[in-house]
Amino acid sequence: MKIEIVVAAHKPYRMPEEEIYLPLQVGAAGKESIGFQRDDTGENISEKNPYYCELTGLYWLWKNSGAEALGLVHYRRHFGKKRGKDPFDGVLNRHDAEAALQKADILLPKKRNYVIETLYDHYCHTLHPMPLELTGEILKESFPAYYPEFCRLKKRRSAHMFNMMIMKREKLDAYCRFLFAVLEELEKRVPKEEYADLFHARFYGRISELLLDVWLYTEKEAFAELPLLYPEGDAFFQKVKGFLAAKFFGKKYGKSF
Repeated sequence: MKIEIVVAAHKPYRMPEEEIYLPLQVGAAGKESIGFQRDDTGENISEKNPYYCELTGLYWLWKNSGAEALGLVHYRRHFGKKRGKDPFDGVLNRHDAEAALQKADILLPKKRNYVIETLYDHYCHTLHPMPLELTGEILKESFPAYYPEFCRLKKRRSAHMFNMMIMKREKLDAYCRFLFAVLEELEKRVPKEEYADLFHARFYGRISELLLDVWLYTEKEAFAELPLLYPEGDAFFQKVKGFLAAKFFGKKYGKSF
């Protein structure tokens, strides 16, 4: 099986050595090369990276790769588990990826649990809620089959986050057609100038994290979960601090953790 997993990066960084991984410079349009494949070649939306985040890498992969299974990970967040002092020793390899894909067409990170609040509430506490509300309107109007699952974001407390996935081509094609159609309509309704703060202008990427499960559960797709490996650590205490400040003191997120 030909597997291609892009590793989204915006700066030089150590990369997995196995041939299934393709380091990809996301948001490459108008920038100097960092020595990786660029996401501004072929059919692309590289210029949207300040708003779409790693999704410009997903779009590039979808439109330009001929692999049978396609995936997206991040330079500081991979599928795998710690096996020794060198964290890259535990990154998902070809053998394990093929074995997992024999059992499921879709591989996702283990769910992230928010415990004390719903997914919808968490988004609204940490980011500006209006784009998410508009996303619900778009689904209700143009993608009604997905709207009931979107409404369940107000009850569910766990999700497959980070825009990380490995899917067989047919599944990725179906997901991307849905995802980018919704985001394209959202662009028409929320001017990019609405948020001068570049962090909050990335709401397209944040909302897409929630849309993955909306698509997944609506389509009743089978999937398998893989553990996550953080070469730099997962900043657990910073995440908890930011989470509590947002929920109890109304302090919106100002950076990624």
